Amino acid sequence: MADHDVDLFVIGAGSGGVRAARIASSYGARVMVAEEFRVGGTCVIRGCVPKKLLVYASRFSHEFEDAAGFGWTIPTAPTFSWHTLIANKDREIDRLEAAYVSTLERYKVNLVRSRAVIEDAHTVRLSSGVKVRAETILIATGGWPHMGPKIPGVEHAISSNEAFHLTELPKRIVIQGGGYIAVEFACIFAGLGSKVTLVYRGENILRGFDDDIRAHLRHEMETRGITVTCGHTVDAIEKSGDAFVTLLSNGEKVVADKVMFAIGRRPNVMGLGCEGLNIKCHEHGGIEVDEYSRTSVPNVYAVGDVTNRVNLTPVAIREGHAFADNMYGGKDIKVDHINVPTAVFSEPELGVIGLTEAQARETLAVLDVYKTSFRPMKATLSGRNTRVFMKLLVDGTTDRVVGCHIAGPDAGEMIQLVGISVRMGATKADFDATMAVHPTMAEELVTMREKAMSYGRKAAE
Repeated sequence: MADHDVDLFVIGAGSGGVRAARIASSYGARVMVAEEFRVGGTCVIRGCVPKKLLVYASRFSHEFEDAAGFGWTIPTAPTFSWHTLIANKDREIDRLEAAYVSTLERYKVNLVRSRAVIEDAHTVRLSSGVKVRAETILIATGGWPHMGPKIPGVEHAISSNEAFHLTELPKRIVIQGGGYIAVEFACIFAGLGSKVTLVYRGENILRGFDDDIRAHLRHEMETRGITVTCGHTVDAIEKSGDAFVTLLSNGEKVVADKVMFAIGRRPNVMGLGCEGLNIKCHEHGGIEVDEYSRTSVPNVYAVGDVTNRVNLTPVAIREGHAFADNMYGGKDIKVDHINVPTAVFSEPELGVIGLTEAQARETLAVLDVYKTSFRPMKATLSGRNTRVFMKLLVDGTTDRVVGCHIAGPDAGEMIQLVGISVRMGATKADFDATMAVHPTMAEELVTMREKAMSYGRKAAE
């Protein structure tokens, strides 16, 4: 080890990198982390955390409206301050970043505020020109917004990164995209009072999700005043005074104060030195790794969104932790990327785990589908026009629950607990035998008895 300055050099101080660094250090490894921006990565600085704070803010407008049905009178119309929200959000992000830095210091991890480039399998060069020799290198640089093909005026568009730092709340905004980020920001801006137009090239939003949940959310978004235009793209953006005119592929023009592109994120591999080292990447851009997060180059590993496996913060954390356990703790852990629960913090919120109906029909000999849609109790007095949707997919041969899809308040909280059941292999009979908690929305998950439909042998019998 005399030839190495550190045992582990981590590039990127996001969720996966920080977890790997501190766990490796706890095993006695000498660890250095390089971060060129802010400690915390996408999730803490420009992703999950600030977004969820904006989600909370956007939902108060509905709460004020609903309060009247429960006897509350608000003397004057509520007013909203974007400046206050952003300032308070920034203070919280500063606090969290400081907590991350403190954690690294407590675990005696050497943090360097610098860009790092890999020169060979054991050498990393910092922006200062200093070279660090490491026994092992871990790439944890995450992802970066993709702005799509070069179109006229694309320089006028913002990404989700800039959305967190707008000086004013746009009165009108066009958002291109149909995934997590686009849908969530559409609901955020609409809840805060903006007129929102969501443009997506696909046939419906949230590609890869269950078709019923996609249709339900789109209907709910449109009910809340969001214009959802599918099957089209933004082909050009023209500046017109203080506003922007977006030209859609169907010839329609939409005027907005801001245009946001949220068409996906790409693994952040540019300029890392991967090409010179011949580190293999998938055709989707992610660094190719095996089940232990090893790249094609000995001593170089990668975790998190940069690998483009399952791009979620808890997955990056689990991958980083497993890497350190295996490398320095003598363990043999393979991260299971199957049955990962996830939430979309839209309005209404989504929580999903497991197979979609389309996937289940392709893979199962017999599929039983249970689903329900109902008006939540809160809406009976508030008068809000909204419905909850829940769906269970059951393997008709084994009775095992293989998918759960929820749209409604606190769906993210519900799916975390459902995730435990699904991972443990719970059957529909287990769900049925569980006492309901009444009155709750979640009780519908254990009281659905009638099949909506069946596919396969059983349906034909």
